[in-house]
Amino acid sequence: MTIHRIRLLGDPVLRTLCEPITKPKSTAVRVIMDDMRETLRDWQARFGQGRGIAAPQIGAPVRMVYIEMGQQPWPLINPEILDIGTEDFEVWDDCFSFPSLLVRVSRAYRIRVRYQDLKGEWTELEVEGDRAELLQHEIDHLDGVLAVDRPQGLDPFCLREEWHRQHGALGRYGPPEPRTASYATQL
Repeated sequence: MTIHRIRLLGDPVLRTLCEPITKPKSTAVRVIMDDMRETLRDWQARFGQGRGIAAPQIGAPVRMVYIEMGQQPWPLINPEILDIGTEDFEVWDDCFSFPSLLVRVSRAYRIRVRYQDLKGEWTELEVEGDRAELLQHEIDHLDGVLAVDRPQGLDPFCLREEWHRQHGALGRYGPPEPRTASYATQL
């Protein structure tokens, strides 16, 4: 297991359309997932934050995400969003790849996602709120899309220090609101 340096905004690997995993039970997949876990935990220990990491953030252009919310590890291989609900919410999004910056984005409040586990078995589930936001953020990474590509509203960028002064008391998440134009079926 290796702790990798986090690839920062401007690194071309972050703009790569990542390759699907064809052998989810392989040793190579387990090594990358272990490295993602150790890199995430190192970041958490050093900075006291972080819930998820995508493979390109450690330089691996493959469709893998590792999430820890609470104490529950959640490895996802070949994750994809199958459907989104009819509500969006505003989020002040942050990212390891631009650690001093927060970006106001709009995300679907509820999504249905499908992924493989380390045994290669497919799982489909619905998530909402902060889990939905995090999965959308990480899956965007696998498509070479960053939060800085999705700014929303006036003055959507804020340095972390200033964000805490200006917005911190309100929190990172706005309330869910009906989407004005829906392209999805209801969950």
